[in-house]
Amino acid sequence: MAIICRLSSTVCLFLFLSAEFLSLSLGDVGNAAHYDPPYIPTACYGSDVSQFPTSNMFGAAGERAWDNGASCGRQYLVRCISAALPTTCFPDKSIQIRIVDRALTSVSRPSVPGTTIVLSIAAFSAIANLSASSVNIEFQQ
Repeated sequence: MAIICRLSSTVCLFLFLSAEFLSLSLGDVGNAAHYDPPYIPTACYGSDVSQFPTSNMFGAAGERAWDNGASCGRQYLVRCISAALPTTCFPDKSIQIRIVDRALTSVSRPSVPGTTIVLSIAAFSAIANLSASSVNIEFQQ
């Protein structure tokens, strides 16, 4: 914080920590799995693969994020926050993904069913070690 605090040090510390906590708690928490090609976005775009971001940073919405199809095309910031093995997540690494399909009906099956978001191999490996089948994530639109 670039603000010079003229209040007591305790009040300044409280304000700083409050601001930090609020900035960290703006996203939702869920879990993510990964899935392998073929990536055929049947639920959102038929079989129009031109809807995939050229960065290959995309995913399929799990039932919690599906929102009756409204999630198609939504973009989310995603970061890995924890996993079964402590060194799985890449700390301080966030990615932006686009939802291109529904996990429940995707042609490719997720590494773990029932997750919040299923990420492409490129997206998952950008935030976590690909040897993990799922990780806990924070995500926000």
